Amino acid sequence: MDKIPSVDLRDFLSGNPERKQKFVNEIGKAYEEIGFVALKGHFLDDQLVEDLYGEVKNFFDQPVETKQKYEIPGIGGQRGYVGFGKETAKGFKKGDLKEFWHFGQYLSDESKYKEEYPDNVIVDELPKFNEVGKEAYQMLEKTGQYVLRALALHLGLDEFYFDDKIAEGNSILRPIHYPPITEEPDDAVRAAAHGDINLITLLMGAQGKGLQVQNHKGEWIDAIAEPDELMINVGDMLSRHTNNKLKSTIHRVVNPPRELWSTSRYSIPFFMHPISAMSLNALENCVDENNPKLYEDTTAGEFLHERLIELGLIKK
Repeated sequence: MDKIPSVDLRDFLSGNPERKQKFVNEIGKAYEEIGFVALKGHFLDDQLVEDLYGEVKNFFDQPVETKQKYEIPGIGGQRGYVGFGKETAKGFKKGDLKEFWHFGQYLSDESKYKEEYPDNVIVDELPKFNEVGKEAYQMLEKTGQYVLRALALHLGLDEFYFDDKIAEGNSILRPIHYPPITEEPDDAVRAAAHGDINLITLLMGAQGKGLQVQNHKGEWIDAIAEPDELMINVGDMLSRHTNNKLKSTIHRVVNPPRELWSTSRYSIPFFMHPISAMSLNALENCVDENNPKLYEDTTAGEFLHERLIELGLIKK
């Protein structure tokens, strides 16, 4: 496959059984063959997207000292600000050429996860930053819920199989700023080749060149979305749970041509995580003689902790 397939969530939501099944078939085939789709018909409207980008740019334009106030020690970068070059892709020594922010789950005071998840961090200088971030978080979470319902049907599970596993899940909205490149990068790239940790990732900001996906032939292909599309890919948790039936595909963000080094790039992925207790053990109907079990049993919480250590965000 040398192009990312495009699907429309409105088919799944249409109330028409044929259109709904068409969506299930299309997204299932894409995730078995390349692990990525471009998705139309999501729950983000144009104004919300414009407001979010505006607030994200406002934050990253703040002085370094201001941003560093929001770098919270001891939580593995799970909320607030993470400075330039702090995250390193698994297997790489060079830090990625990016800085980012993390919005996390919004919980009621009565939630049993209140003690497990760090609190969201409020930016005093930008009153709308957190308000817009929360709205975008919740619209992306809603979109992801329907994508997972379609995948449950594709996998032969009950349509609502994932619902209780992602309700109050440890999902993260990560606005990323790739600053202008001011000197020869010395082998560092904006985001080195990696697979995502989570169930699925919903990415805003894949409209320009930069994001590349590795197909099954080992070729790197550009993943470019239309302005009204999100790029959505399978993460390692879902790949493990389906015994690699659904593919977590290696991807990267390459440095731009030298003439564009002076430009910033912004991208906003939503990493959809389940609750920590979710079992990632291989689904029974994804294991057979031709597809033996590939991974050891684990939970989402154990797997996340292990990967945050590998990324350098949690120290052993």
